[in-house]
Amino acid sequence: MHTLTAVVNSQPLVCGRSLVTARAKATTSTGDSSVKEATPETPQGDVAVTSRKKTSTKASRASRTTKAAKTATTSAASLTQAIHGKDKGTVEQGGVEVTFERQGDDIVVRAGGKKRNLDDVDDSKFDKHQAEKDEAKINAEDQGFSLSDTDDDDEPEQQVTVAGATADPVKDYLKQIGKVALLNAEQEVDLAKRIEAGLFADEQLSQADKAVPAADLEDYEWIAQDGHRAKNHLLEANLRLVVSLAKRYTGRGMLFLDLIQEGNLGLIRAVEKFDYTKGYKFSTYATWWIKQAITRAMADQARTIRIPVHMVEVINKLARVQRQMLQDLGREPTPEELAQELDMTPEKVVEVQKYGREPISLHTPLGEDGDSEFGDLIEDSEAIVPADAVNFTLLQEQLHDVLDTLSEREAGVVSMRFGLTDGQPKTLDEIGKVYGVTRERIRQIESKTMSKLRHPSRSQVLRDYLD
Repeated sequence: MHTLTAVVNSQPLVCGRSLVTARAKATTSTGDSSVKEATPETPQGDVAVTSRKKTSTKASRASRTTKAAKTATTSAASLTQAIHGKDKGTVEQGGVEVTFERQGDDIVVRAGGKKRNLDDVDDSKFDKHQAEKDEAKINAEDQGFSLSDTDDDDEPEQQVTVAGATADPVKDYLKQIGKVALLNAEQEVDLAKRIEAGLFADEQLSQADKAVPAADLEDYEWIAQDGHRAKNHLLEANLRLVVSLAKRYTGRGMLFLDLIQEGNLGLIRAVEKFDYTKGYKFSTYATWWIKQAITRAMADQARTIRIPVHMVEVINKLARVQRQMLQDLGREPTPEELAQELDMTPEKVVEVQKYGREPISLHTPLGEDGDSEFGDLIEDSEAIVPADAVNFTLLQEQLHDVLDTLSEREAGVVSMRFGLTDGQPKTLDEIGKVYGVTRERIRQIESKTMSKLRHPSRSQVLRDYLD
């Protein structure tokens, strides 16, 4: 057992609103390592952090030697594969430029000023090895696995093998969080103390050049990391609490997993602000933060048209009062009765009720068979009525027939003046520029032409369209 005790002037560390003894516990499997707990008699100073021997030097050296040998073997095999079948050249291996040249049965390799001989691989053995490797990769992919060329013991990367996606993500998530045991009150307090000690260590490390001696930096880093581990443990042990609370809000416009995710954000906030000195269980405190996170997320995301959070609270309050009055009165309450109960005007009540209505999709099926949709019953005010389209076509034909009885210039002036050609009426100046005359002359032509069009012989055929 490795125990660290941080003491400031023979007193426990002061962190936040309470006194904290920065104690960090860690269990290692290094063999004979033995550490005694530091006592308050630690030499005084600004900060004195004591620790004893952590690991066995021989075991560490043997581990590094074994790993280095394995890495060297892997690198040599990879290099041999890269240069197989070539007489000489240059390749890049692990970010280093390697020059090679074949000399008899050996391959002379030079990299970083060093020289090394590699045994050449027979072509038949090389091809056989490649064929076996390709076959193994194909078989793995057929079974839904991902095969990596990376060595399994390479660090810090961790190879993860996944056999397809789960059919039920909720079930898989519940299975994962169920592996973490629940905590009792004593364990919650212990984790909270470690978290608080870690926060204090983080604060000291942020001012390392002033507050922490260089010799104690490693111990403070260890305490800070232990605080992060304690925080993660407290979070993982309470994920089931989030699931139980999220179940109450299903069917309100958000997916169950989305509700859980938002609740987890509230749980993180609760862990960061939990004060164990109050004497309450963590679940009692965290429930409020989880509910708040879920309800805020629903207000922002659940509706097709977003409504401000404060208005959502008014809508929910109105709905609660309306349900209560329905039970008391045995009928739907009027806006006036609701206004009196909520201390607002009847007009405001009606307005809030409109805000609370959910939009209806035009594709909502109607009837028992669902062969028609809600949109089929709504009139399209912008649609062109067939009868109006026919009348407009006939009117255009009649106008062209009437204009054909005029001279070319008269018909052109009237058409441009009223936009009969392109739908854009033109001014007298614009028409005058087209014909090369003044605007006054165009006005005279327009007046004369309109007098001709008013004659019964021409206007009679157009009077039927005035209705």
